[in-house]
Amino acid sequence: MFYASPTRAAAQPAEELRQQLENEATAVDVPAPVVTVNHADDLEEMVVLGTAEQTLKQAPGVSIITREDIEKRPPANDLSDIIRRMPGVNLTGNSASGQRGNNRQIDIRGMGPENTLVLIDGKPVGSRNSVRYGWRGERDSRGDTNWVPPEMVERIEVLRGPAAARYGSGAAGGVVNIITKRATEQWMGSVTTFASTPTNNEEGATRRANFNLAGPLTSDLSFRLYGSANKTDADDVDINTEALDDENQNLPAGREGVRNRDINAVLSWQATDEQLLDLEMGYSRQGSIYTGDSQNNTGNELTQSLAAEGAETSRLYRNNIALTHTGAWDDMDTRLTAQYERTRNTRLSEGTAGSGEGRINDVDDYISSEFNSYRVSAEADYYTSRVFEQVITFGSEWNRDTLEDPGSTNQSFGETGDLAGFAPSGSDKTSAELSGVYIEDNIELRQGTIVTPGLRFDHHSEAGNHWSPSLNASQELSDHVTLKAGIARAFKAPNLYQTNPNYLLYSRGNGCPVGSQSACYLVGNEDLDPETSINKEIGIEYRNDDLVAGLTYFRNDYKDKIVSGLNPVAVTGGGTEVLQWRNAERAVVQGLEGNLQIPLTDTLLWSNNVTYMIESEDRETGDPLSIIPEFTLNSTLDWTLSERLNTQLYWTAYGKQESPSRPINRSGERNGINDDSLSPYSIIGFNVGYTFNPHLRGSFGINNLFDKRLYREGNSNSAGAATYNEPGRAIYSSLTASF
Repeated sequence: MFYASPTRAAAQPAEELRQQLENEATAVDVPAPVVTVNHADDLEEMVVLGTAEQTLKQAPGVSIITREDIEKRPPANDLSDIIRRMPGVNLTGNSASGQRGNNRQIDIRGMGPENTLVLIDGKPVGSRNSVRYGWRGERDSRGDTNWVPPEMVERIEVLRGPAAARYGSGAAGGVVNIITKRATEQWMGSVTTFASTPTNNEEGATRRANFNLAGPLTSDLSFRLYGSANKTDADDVDINTEALDDENQNLPAGREGVRNRDINAVLSWQATDEQLLDLEMGYSRQGSIYTGDSQNNTGNELTQSLAAEGAETSRLYRNNIALTHTGAWDDMDTRLTAQYERTRNTRLSEGTAGSGEGRINDVDDYISSEFNSYRVSAEADYYTSRVFEQVITFGSEWNRDTLEDPGSTNQSFGETGDLAGFAPSGSDKTSAELSGVYIEDNIELRQGTIVTPGLRFDHHSEAGNHWSPSLNASQELSDHVTLKAGIARAFKAPNLYQTNPNYLLYSRGNGCPVGSQSACYLVGNEDLDPETSINKEIGIEYRNDDLVAGLTYFRNDYKDKIVSGLNPVAVTGGGTEVLQWRNAERAVVQGLEGNLQIPLTDTLLWSNNVTYMIESEDRETGDPLSIIPEFTLNSTLDWTLSERLNTQLYWTAYGKQESPSRPINRSGERNGINDDSLSPYSIIGFNVGYTFNPHLRGSFGINNLFDKRLYREGNSNSAGAATYNEPGRAIYSSLTASF
């Protein structure tokens, strides 16, 4: 037995095997990290050990969504509709307050959307950072999973727990890596249309069309171009009327609509057999179709008129460009990436004080914020047989983020001007730099025993230094049973609003903390520590061909979560309390994830996953960190009737959802809160796919077959756990023509 050097000329079989590892990692059932093969012309076996990254993708908390999965059940618009069916994943608002509750984003293991890092082709996406961060942590944003048309996705990798910690800041909950399709060796193209029509005319319909064109320009130069246009209508303004007990209560808004336009291009130059250069460029536009939502649910005639006409009140414009070099050397693979991302957030002017915070106040006044992210990263995988078969991964990253937001920095300590100890400059610009280095070693101690220790060091220009050690391990107990475990320390640096001394929010009293005696300001804090969590998991898996069963226990001990202050750090001359963003005490998240896949017949596959939350609690308040179900069960029957015809039946069951049990501000203290929980419910749907010929494929399906609808009951204190709308029955169809 010998270790295959990846030398391109002399050891081409080893390179082919390493490519095989990459390809096989895209399957739903990820194989073991060590591949052993026999060649007719070799007298000995050849073993190729995967990289640390490949091994981490086989940890208990990892799921892969394939291109075929998306074709079988295309999402109405956002990829989050598909991602939410993975174990440990739910959709939730950006905070537990219920504000902006219909802007639901990926929440992994109850850690909240802000702790989910979204990547496209391995590169971070930060467009949601251009959206103002509210008093309770809410953003008027749908997140960053809607920048790639579903039909352009090759696979989606969802990493949870210790496996995600290697990605640095913002991955304490997990990582969603959206991998797009690459150019092909022959010219290929496709056009796809999609339509989803609700049977309830109060809900918004979706229409989508996209194209894909890819192929070689020369023998070593290839090109890919894809684009998309889609629109989802907003819900009717009065969709939640029947959910209200009090006819005088402000009507909470339904789901906003969205209008997308995307165009992306990739130019790839295979300079030599071992050197590849990719140039990527993209432009996307997302417009939000207003339906009356505001942060504190305080509408007026202006917001009502905008909702009635379906106005597009905010728009995100995203530009991205990246240059990536991938190299293969004698015993090393390297990747070097330079990336620039710019997001311009143009929206009608909103208030930043009192009950009018987050409410549109001028139909003619558009204000733009601009978020820029500059990133350079380098990584290398070094293959060696010294002491053990191992692959050592080492890398570095540098990231600079800048934010210019004149619409959110217009408050001042009005009655006193400058305040001792606080010196806002009035500038609407802020920035931060984050640099990191890391090393991981994927070691085969002996056959069937893999360990992957890692260490990462980051320096943040505002929050200082942070060490992130990790250890993941895999032990084969038998031919079919594997024990896997991991522990890692993860972190999240403060965002650009939390550290900005010029970002002031103001409340006349109702929005101030419980027990406060006056009006209050909330101001940025340059001395915040990063949020940290110790993520642990242990799982056991049985795998025998298509028969798979597994159970994983996870626990995250979450410390220093950044929240709005409760106690004043100063008082203005007019008696107004000044609060700052602060680091809270600790929280605990723990639960179980299970999966069961059974081949009932040669053509019928039954797949299940379940997540049970044992605990998700802020130790300081006793409230849940986010409003997610006690359990989530996803079950799929996949029946392949023939090579052309397949059908799937989907069932998702959600457990009870608890609401915060205490008021979050003086308004709740004075008027009381709705602490009603949300009862368990289920959603059933089906899909039928048919391939007419090699160039034409279609699908038809029904989401929410039995029309189980949920209505949003309020906003913040009045919402309870009913903070979002669950859409009812919708009939959809998709058709793809290709050449």
